[in-house]
Formats: sequence, C-alpha cells, structure tokens
Amino acid sequence: MKSSLIYISIIVFSISMHCLSQSTAEEYLENGRAKYKLKDARGAIKDYDKAIKINPNDAEAYLDRGLAKANLKDYRGAVKDYTKVIEIDPNYADAYYNRGTANDNLKDYKEAIRDYNKATEISSVYAMLMMMNPNATSSVCRGNAKAELSNHSGAIEDFNKAIKIDPNYTDAYYNRGNSKYYLSDYRGAIEDFNKAIKILPNFALAYYNRGLAEVKLKDYKGALQDFTKGIKFNPDLADAYHNRGICKYLLNDKSGACSDWSKAGELGNTKAYDLIKENCN
Repeated sequence: MKSSLIYISIIVFSISMHCLSQSTAEEYLENGRAKYKLKDARGAIKDYDKAIKINPNDAEAYLDRGLAKANLKDYRGAVKDYTKVIEIDPNYADAYYNRGTANDNLKDYKEAIRDYNKATEISSVYAMLMMMNPNATSSVCRGNAKAELSNHSGAIEDFNKAIKIDPNYTDAYYNRGNSKYYLSDYRGAIEDFNKAIKILPNFALAYYNRGLAEVKLKDYKGALQDFTKGIKFNPDLADAYHNRGICKYLLNDKSGACSDWSKAGELGNTKAYDLIKENCN
C-alpha cells in the first residue's frame, strides 16, 4: 500500500511540474513581447530563448524571436526561426511572409518570391488585403524582388495589383515607373512618377527618376527642372547634380555644368571629376 502511494505521488508531482513549465514558457513569451513593444529587441530575444528552451515546439515563440532578430537586422537568424515555425506548422502564412521579407533583405529574391507566393496561397488575408499595410506588403515586396531579378514585366503585374487595391500607394507607382523605365517605356514611366509625386510632392527620387526618363526622351529642360527639384528635397543627392550638370552642358551652360559636377564630386560621385577633366579645363 505504501509503495502505491509513493507511485501516485510521483505521478501527481510530475504532472504538476509539467503544467508549471508550460505556464512559465507562456510567461517568458509574454515578457518577450512586452520588451519588444518597448523596443528592447535584445531583451525580448533572451525571453524567447527561455520560452523555447522550455517548449521547443512553440511556433509563436520562434515567430516572435524571428521578428526580433529581423528588427536587429539579423536576417539569417530570422530566416532560421521562421523556417522552424514552418516545420512546426506548414500552413503558418505569417511565417512565409516574414521569411520572404528576410530573404528580400538578404537579396535572395527567388526565395523571397516563393515565400510571398506561399503566404498568399495559404491566407486569404494576404491574397485579398495584402496592400493594407503601407510599410511592407506582399505584392510590392514581391514586385521589388522580381525587379531585382530583371523580371520587370512580372514586377509590373504585382505593382498593378497593389495599385488596384490601394490607388494611393506611392511606392507602387514609383516602383512601377522604375520597371517601365527599364523596359524603355519612358512615357509610361513618367506617368507613374507623376502620380507618385502627386501623392507625395516632396518625393526626391521620383523627381530624379522622372528626370532620367526625360533625358531618354531628350527633354533636357524638363529633366533639368526635375533634377533641381530632386536636389531641393534631398540636397545630398549626388547623382542629381551629376545629371543636372550633363543637362546644363547639353543646353550650352558650361559654367553651370562644371559647378554641378564639382558638387557631385564633393558628395561622392567620382565620375563627375572625369567630366570636369574632359570639359571644364
């Protein structure tokens, strides 16, 4: 009888300890989330580590640790954590999307596209509402990844989807304009840059890239004006000085051209010094 009581006591004690461990894992997870909200990513990771040590199959802990690592620009570490989430739950759309973003930052664009596609395949939220987050969205990220792989036609399809859902998505117009530029559709590119500028009037790079498209169409006066606007909103835009100098030179303003090339060189555009040697002495 005595041995039976000891056996029962051990079982009860073991079960109690298991419950305690589970509760502690959840507490570490919540503590980590609280620290992450306070922008203490490193502290959050320490708590996530403890939660995972207690419960190695907690997909949420791996996901949150991946987010914290990505916040610290440890994208390879983030990819490992998101991959672990997917091993635990192969239908976790957020893990695919976040891994896609991390791969994007690692310039592994093919893997990024696969992950974005998988996220939209699994989740109707990503498929139908992926453009609702203005900071990081599936279709724009996927379009950017395709553009990096020189698949500009495919990129434009994604940017079109983004614009259809959110007609005021500045980056979608801007990036679609860039892809049209690379496809030699300079007028189409200018139209997209116009729309981006209408939404965000101080968008320096949109003015600059519109200027590049105007140069291709030999509208040097229009390009000069756009490079000037780009410089107005970003005075450190070295390439704008460089290209404005070229426009001035083509418009017979040699003195103005040399001045712009000198400024471009000061800002780090070393090619401008070659133009000075060739044309300003």
